[in-house]
Amino acid sequence: MPRIDNDIKLDFKDVLVRPKRSTLKSRSENRVSYATASSSTTSYTVDLMRSYNFRNSKQEYTGIPVMAANMDTVGTFEMAKTLGSFCVFTCIHKHYSIEAWKEFAVKNPDVLKYVAASTGTGKADLEKLKQIIEAVPGIKYICVDVANGYSEHFVQFVRDVRKEFPTHTIMAGNVVTGEMVEELILSGADIIKVGIGPGSVCTTRKKTGVGYPQLSAVIECADAAHGLGGHIISDGGCTCPGDVAKAFGAGADYVMLGGMLAGHTESGGEMIEQNGKKFKLFYGMSSATAMKKHAGGVAEYRASEGKTVQIEYRGDVEMTIQDVLGGIRSTCTYVGAGKLKELSRRTTFIRVTQQLNEVYAANTKEH
Repeated sequence: MPRIDNDIKLDFKDVLVRPKRSTLKSRSENRVSYATASSSTTSYTVDLMRSYNFRNSKQEYTGIPVMAANMDTVGTFEMAKTLGSFCVFTCIHKHYSIEAWKEFAVKNPDVLKYVAASTGTGKADLEKLKQIIEAVPGIKYICVDVANGYSEHFVQFVRDVRKEFPTHTIMAGNVVTGEMVEELILSGADIIKVGIGPGSVCTTRKKTGVGYPQLSAVIECADAAHGLGGHIISDGGCTCPGDVAKAFGAGADYVMLGGMLAGHTESGGEMIEQNGKKFKLFYGMSSATAMKKHAGGVAEYRASEGKTVQIEYRGDVEMTIQDVLGGIRSTCTYVGAGKLKELSRRTTFIRVTQQLNEVYAANTKEH
């Protein structure tokens, strides 16, 4: 018999963060604390840098734990170069050649500490991953990515990758429940990607009926991971800087962005011009567009679980990432968190029925 879990599960849109008294200075007094693309360096009242020690690889990470998703329209070498100047991470998509990786590594050795090489779970995927890491030994992070992280094959593949690369930091997912987070960590993963269906170009929930509200998934999976000394990535569902801050407040160690980083100069995707305006294609990696591009089409045994959209061209990604990081700092200021590390401890969520005042939404454009 089917069963129903009656516990309330929440998404980012279902909550707001309650402000608290703070001794922090105002947002207007914040200054930048990292090397930007223009190479300026000053200091911020709110420190977004985090340092993590990983359970299985025994390696250490220091940076701002926002990530570009490993989609070929987002996780590009061009994106990594710009985001790396902000100490922000990029999971490079798996479709680059070994030669392209070599060229990127030679030209951008300082960026390698902020990138991961992505892989699927086939034999050819593992062989290509070995070749990439052999060719570019500076890569220290591996992202093992599938839509459904609940298969025994996936768990075994993570074990195989850990055996092959004992000192590399392994990200693995996607899952949404605590018991699977624990199994993947115990199988050798260091960082678990959390999220099934929340992405802007993901249609898994529509096609399969499977999913989990992202805020609750993050809260529950963070608790499971942290109990074992592991870490999690909140992957999907963020539509604005406030959602990113909520994911960190819920306990995410990293927050991965797809749609928010799509449509930029550094993003992948074909550029299209219509009626004098420029657009870029953005699509899910399980979409018919992606499968036609990389696998010759959608296999008979499965459905496409992604869609393709046109995003109005947004220009360089630098302004967008500054907006995201500025929003997180403002959240920290509202709750009295002097460091990103303190945000989850100072976050109280309140349930709401309305997130935003949308009265002028149709005729307002943010700048």
